[in-house]
Amino acid sequence: MHYAYFAFFMGLFGSLHCAVMCGPLIFGMQQRQRNFYSSLLFQLRYQSGRILTYGILGLLLGAIGQVSKIGGWQQTISIVSGILLLFIGIFQVLGWKSHAVQRFQSWALQPFARAMGRWINRPGGSFVAGMFHGMLPCGMVYISLTSAVNADGLWSSFLFMLAFGLGTWPMLFLFSFFAQWSKRYMKLRFAWVLPMLYLLMGMWFVLRGANLDIPYLSPVLYPIGAAHCV
Repeated sequence: MHYAYFAFFMGLFGSLHCAVMCGPLIFGMQQRQRNFYSSLLFQLRYQSGRILTYGILGLLLGAIGQVSKIGGWQQTISIVSGILLLFIGIFQVLGWKSHAVQRFQSWALQPFARAMGRWINRPGGSFVAGMFHGMLPCGMVYISLTSAVNADGLWSSFLFMLAFGLGTWPMLFLFSFFAQWSKRYMKLRFAWVLPMLYLLMGMWFVLRGANLDIPYLSPVLYPIGAAHCV
């Protein structure tokens, strides 16, 4: 499967978490729209801004990935990122919570939330507000960015994050109109999704860095140019 297709389905199946966490936020902002047409236009602008931010972040992480290839660190980056994802997944499965991490996330969220509030009521400001939304701390985005840094190049990283964003769009769109569903109930029903994704992606990146020569699962990773020298 092409990396971008994988990203789309990763976003689609993981978007339950995104919808539960961000659906009510978008619903609250969307309530200010006068009718269904203006709400739909708001959604198109807002979500386009969010997905564009993901693409830009993918480019930045892709640049780091390219540097790691040139330096011959691609295996190390893949294994280290996989181990980090495994640890986070294990902590979440066991129900361990770090108050320091939660405080950091709250602190990191505030400037973006304030910027969203400043732009949301301006003409066409929903696009810019959506771009700031793309910078909010989010476990699914962390997993996707880890995947982007391990992509084959800048363009692949960019496409990966765009495809991931497009995959999250249908569920977020639905929930933004029906966010009156119980957030607590939905959160409890789908609380297992994110930890499982952390564990699965963590195992994949560790295997990928192990160079076991298994197609797709653990391909041989070469530094740029090294394949021509062996």
